[in-house]
Amino acid sequence: MPAATRALALRPDGTRRALMLLTALALLVLGALHARADEKVIRIGYQKYGTLVLLKGKGLLEQRLKPLGYRVTWAEFPSGPPLMEALNAGAVDLGSAGEAPPIFGQAASPDLLYVAHEPAAPKGEAILVAKDSPIKTVADLRGKKIALNKGSNVHYFLVRALERAGVPYDAVTLNFLAPADGAAAFARGAVDAWVIWDPYLASGERSTGGRILVDGTDLVPNRQFYLSTRAFTAANGPALDATLAAIGEIDAWAKDNTDAVATELAPSVGIPAPILTVALRRLTYGVTPLNAETIADQQNVADTFHRLGLLPKPLDVASAVRKTGS
Repeated sequence: MPAATRALALRPDGTRRALMLLTALALLVLGALHARADEKVIRIGYQKYGTLVLLKGKGLLEQRLKPLGYRVTWAEFPSGPPLMEALNAGAVDLGSAGEAPPIFGQAASPDLLYVAHEPAAPKGEAILVAKDSPIKTVADLRGKKIALNKGSNVHYFLVRALERAGVPYDAVTLNFLAPADGAAAFARGAVDAWVIWDPYLASGERSTGGRILVDGTDLVPNRQFYLSTRAFTAANGPALDATLAAIGEIDAWAKDNTDAVATELAPSVGIPAPILTVALRRLTYGVTPLNAETIADQQNVADTFHRLGLLPKPLDVASAVRKTGS
């Protein structure tokens, strides 16, 4: 018989203490498992630029949601379209995107829900051409190669710009590229124009000397939307409201602290603070529920993409908007 076993046999209270210790450990493990099962999670999808990345950096959301029994996880996305795909797939619970991605997201899933938006920021997206390009107007883009992110807010912006200039959509060659690839193609002259949003727009201006052909002014609002799902919103309304309130707090701070925001964002975005400052001055702040004007503008986006054959069926944007108080 091993010495340890003999010792326990000689000391009945040793066995009792061992059993008590094992029982206590088992109860602790079961308690931890029970707490984890009861703990709720909100999964946030964010892009490198904007209010959500600031919210993540400051840890404010975790503070606001802890009393409600929630923890927060974060997932980074390169642009709005893949973020909407993740939302529809149930991989995230809340995210933000520009005007076009939610339209395609709604077409893919009836569960998608608009829950809030930021004010219009039309100067935050533009068509960029080389500084010595012979292209002087949007009409000059006829027959040219244009880089853009498919299904993003700049996709709709380009459609509107071409329509205003009388250039058919199929009269240009579209190179669908993510922002990093679009920047590289534009820098080496592989495309004639690049349709892009901030902060990549500000970075492209600085790094290549690119010239803004036209921005979104009088063409598109360029709003940012916060989106969730019907299922998550119905089950987690108070947590969602607390999250939107935290976004509002960050907005209020960022509006009056542009230089501080630029300094804070620079490491995560990979763009120097002075360039980010240019982009941030074109940004708007103030998260609010969608109003009739905003819904109508989004409906125009949906109708435009359906008319071009980019959507399989018409959409009713209003039916995908969270009702106030729900």
